[in-house]
Amino acid sequence: MRRVTDDVLLDDLMPWSVAPLRPGRAWVVAPDAAALRARWDALVRAGRDEREALFRPSRARTLTSSVAALPGQRTGTARLAREAGPCPEPVRLAHGPFDEQWLLPDHRLLDAARPELWRVADERQLFAVEQGYVPQAPGPALLVSAALPDGRSPAGRPGRIRPLYRRPGGREPNVAPGLPEVLSGRYDTEVAAEDVLAWALAAARPSPAGCVVPLPADPLVWESGVALGRRMTTVQVRGARGGERPRLPGGRRPYVRAALPPHPRTLSYDAAGEVLLVGDTGRVAPVPAEAWDYRVGGVRMLELWFGHRTAPAEPGTLEAIRPAAWPQAWTSELLELITVLALQARLESGRPDLTGVPTITPAELRAAGVLPVPGAARRPASVLDREEEGPEGQLALL
Repeated sequence: MRRVTDDVLLDDLMPWSVAPLRPGRAWVVAPDAAALRARWDALVRAGRDEREALFRPSRARTLTSSVAALPGQRTGTARLAREAGPCPEPVRLAHGPFDEQWLLPDHRLLDAARPELWRVADERQLFAVEQGYVPQAPGPALLVSAALPDGRSPAGRPGRIRPLYRRPGGREPNVAPGLPEVLSGRYDTEVAAEDVLAWALAAARPSPAGCVVPLPADPLVWESGVALGRRMTTVQVRGARGGERPRLPGGRRPYVRAALPPHPRTLSYDAAGEVLLVGDTGRVAPVPAEAWDYRVGGVRMLELWFGHRTAPAEPGTLEAIRPAAWPQAWTSELLELITVLALQARLESGRPDLTGVPTITPAELRAAGVLPVPGAARRPASVLDREEEGPEGQLALL
């Protein structure tokens, strides 16, 4: 593929990438797992015509589509027109930046589920998620998730999803062949795939060509950036992979000062008192200004998160099946989100300043044999150690 930039891109460093998921229908994703189960029950109880209207067929999926089960998921593979079984167990989904929701992991419901991602999703995996490019808009170019991400972008064109490993169990890192060895030689220290991802989180900047990831020639700059990226990873994955849940210092932890109402419709911020106003009566404080104003692609994350839970749904649709009142779990998630955004904003203020810093160029990577990346490294690895159920219960051949 012809290069359109002289910068080092994330595509040079982590060559295997997958397009964002395309569910095709909004009702298969929700902030509440119980709502998803209720939506499934309503679907399978409905008669043929009503079921079709509730399902919302698309060109890719109808009630008679015949598809295999998603890798690692125990779901039915009979056509949905005659499905009467129990609800598939919802799984955690990174629904865009900083918003963890739930997904019905049934291939029959999803227009483009990206099975290659499901094959490598496990407790060892991390996913680098590029954010949509929006000129002059504030926000990070790259985020990381332990939960399977859908790659949704709040603004602009969605980016690519890049698993850290090409195989389950943390095997075969998704880095350009030869890159760790070249960087280890330049920095006189062992460079692992996790270091490459950590540096990218700390140093990536957006561009029309994709995430630009300058590689410093100075080992001390690299070491500092990797340490920063590792701290960002810890904050963003929220305790996954055996880590600790993110926490602000004792006197700065947000608390509910006045109970949230059962049906909040507005969200605002009192900067003077560092108070998040939820509905007419709810009060959360202290909320640092950097958490309230944290944006991705120019979109404020707290407002987006709140809107996903309170936006009205069309009556009679499956999306309209939702909690009768604001669940306590959402309040806990809100407090954690405030913490994550505040910590992330503070970490981003320490991003390495590479102005005038000598960098490793694409020409140097070509001379070292790292570029161009072999075509096989841009394709998914063959994963043959898991049986997968094909349409109508048959064994899928991989």
